[in-house]
Amino acid sequence: MKQPETILQNAFAAAVAVADPQMIVPQCLSQIFPLGQEPSGRCLVVGAGKASASMASALERHARDCWPKAQLEGVVLTRYGHNSPTESIRIIEAGHPVPDQAGMDGAKAIFELVNQLKSGDVLIALISGGGSSLLTLPQAGISIEDMRSTTEALLRSGAPIEEMNIVRKHLSAILGGNLARVALQRGARVEALLISDVTGDSPADIASGPCAPDYSSYQDALDVLGKYQLGQGVIPQSVWEHLNRGLAGEIPETLKATDLQNAPVNNHVIATAYKSLEAAADYVRSQGYDPVILGDTITGEAQKVGIDQATLGRSYLMKAQVGKPVALISGGECTVTIPSNVKGRGGRCSEYLLSLFAASEDLTGISALAADTDGIDGSEKNAGAWFTPAIRKMAHAQGLLSEQYLEGHDCYGFFAQLNALVETGPTLTNVNDFRIILLNP
Repeated sequence: MKQPETILQNAFAAAVAVADPQMIVPQCLSQIFPLGQEPSGRCLVVGAGKASASMASALERHARDCWPKAQLEGVVLTRYGHNSPTESIRIIEAGHPVPDQAGMDGAKAIFELVNQLKSGDVLIALISGGGSSLLTLPQAGISIEDMRSTTEALLRSGAPIEEMNIVRKHLSAILGGNLARVALQRGARVEALLISDVTGDSPADIASGPCAPDYSSYQDALDVLGKYQLGQGVIPQSVWEHLNRGLAGEIPETLKATDLQNAPVNNHVIATAYKSLEAAADYVRSQGYDPVILGDTITGEAQKVGIDQATLGRSYLMKAQVGKPVALISGGECTVTIPSNVKGRGGRCSEYLLSLFAASEDLTGISALAADTDGIDGSEKNAGAWFTPAIRKMAHAQGLLSEQYLEGHDCYGFFAQLNALVETGPTLTNVNDFRIILLNP
């Protein structure tokens, strides 16, 4: 059997590989546009997300080989450092998770292109996690600065991504199905390819659903702000005024399912967190572990989830006795609530892992890894972190107290001193967070 460190890293690599846009985008396009039904006129490609540039390069390669009559053009937004080479499709890098002017300019360019569509044209939208903040095109009267401060306030509040996106949808000219609405008004066909980084894999939640019907309302957006006590002293006045005008019916709602009856709009979820968990499970099974997939919808405060999973690991070890080693595999996006007087270093994956580390001192046979499949976990440049019994011994030898680092939300600093960071660089995909715990009886 390989060393725990190698098994952890290989399991994560397997999870990322199955969501590689270069493999899955051509497969999906072949099903959407089978032989004889390829695009033969104008084909506008737009998109946003951490995987969108890689999706665009994969689409271009497929079109070059299979769509000789297609007239390909477009604009795709991605996070800084997540570029991928293209010829016909323009790639714009912009800020994430806090939007910047580059993102707003890119979103405006996408909106202008979609408004030029004509009857019979095809719009292909390439959407992945991160698209909500990248597609920042505020409704009239809301500035980029107001959008930025609203996003920062939501991030610091500890609001889960689903609730953050309810607010952002109702401030955007593109999100919440508004992109598809414009294309339909122009008489175009819409095919959206989505790589899911959200629990439940709903197209409405992936990058706030630019081409999907939205289930939320202006009232829901106001309720989110109220829930986290983000009053008018924190949220800009323009945002409050816009949401209240929407509530009063003065501004149209986001796109609803009733707007899409018999409409040529399709959302295709081509990669999910659960598929990645299954790929990791297949790998660890080949290494002699009994995999247990806990699900891809595990959310909550990262430190609490770490404690809960330490307790779960303890119960599995008690049952195991003489049995095979076990691998507990899970996904889902945790949150980290940071006090206003604390800066913090790291992200939700590393924070979860440090909490698990601290709560599992008595488990001598435990190893674990947690990382974001996009390659970036929070404020630093690592994807996450890992530990084994050998790493625990090293921490003890150096006198590192995990509780102190947890209190300061400095999970990055803790694992950096142990050379136990997961550093992949941008993976050019994004199917949410990946967690694995190896239990050796």
